[in-house]
Amino acid sequence: MKRFMRTALLTAVILAVIGGAGVQWALKSLDEPAALPGPLVYRVPAHARFGQVAADLKSRGALRHPRILALYARYRGLATQIKAGEYAIEADVTPRKLLQQLVDGEVILHSFTIVDGWQARELLEALRRSPDISRTLPASEPDLMARFGAPHQSPEGQFLPETYKFPAGMTDIGLLSIAHAALVKELAADWADRDARLPLTTPGDMLTLASIVEKETGLASERPKIAGVYAQRLIIGMRLQADPTIIYGLGERYDGDIRTVDLRTDGPYNTYTRAGLPPTPIALAGAAALRATAHPDITGALFFVASGLGDGGHVFSVTLQEHNQAVARYLQRQRQLP
Repeated sequence: MKRFMRTALLTAVILAVIGGAGVQWALKSLDEPAALPGPLVYRVPAHARFGQVAADLKSRGALRHPRILALYARYRGLATQIKAGEYAIEADVTPRKLLQQLVDGEVILHSFTIVDGWQARELLEALRRSPDISRTLPASEPDLMARFGAPHQSPEGQFLPETYKFPAGMTDIGLLSIAHAALVKELAADWADRDARLPLTTPGDMLTLASIVEKETGLASERPKIAGVYAQRLIIGMRLQADPTIIYGLGERYDGDIRTVDLRTDGPYNTYTRAGLPPTPIALAGAAALRATAHPDITGALFFVASGLGDGGHVFSVTLQEHNQAVARYLQRQRQLP
């Protein structure tokens, strides 16, 4: 009996030593870097079980001991907290760091830039070309704004130009929803904080004017001045006479030149023949153009013309005589170009 007890005790001690060494080895393995040949892009499916993910990562070479990491994750209560998505796994990642990356949801973020001054059709075309965005909209969407609760509204100007970052799986309508919500928020803030002298009655009016300012501006610093010219024209009842509205009205017929006949042919977007604002925005106005329109630099200037210096700048004038002189200087500079 004594011999049996001694044997059992010795066996228990040996197993404890082996078990302790095994635990130490297992914990040490959690901090051993992987040996991938390069970064690995890995997608965790929605509702995936961590044990399956760990086994799959082993088959990709990112883990040596998936069962150890799975047991560790279960012990820490992290196995059910991993996030679905697309991950960039570094070549020398450790199992412990990899687990934390999956739990924190540090997924790859793609990006899509809506360019200031784009028309809605250019935005939709860019969405169709983007490899990072899933296409759900039909090739032709005659009433796009109905999807945002505004049926029969023009989509022009209704999406805020910005660079948007998003995880894999973004759809075209999803990104448009984000951009439209951003536009609504920005427009509301600028409208609430607008200059009291602005001769505008609705936020939509300000969006339309901002789209013209966007298309007219070559230098960012001049946005408030250009907005001030158009605000001053509206205040005194002068027609806007904005060339970008003529170009928008011409559509595909515009070939790079605005002719006298174009200025004289009446139409809803001809601000030479019609007073006030055009019926819709003519482009996507960025946040800077909206803020400049809300806070125009109203100095009394009624005219502006390109400086001809090649920097995108303009010369601003209060009187028609000053403006004609600025135009003459511009034409002279143009004639001197090679």
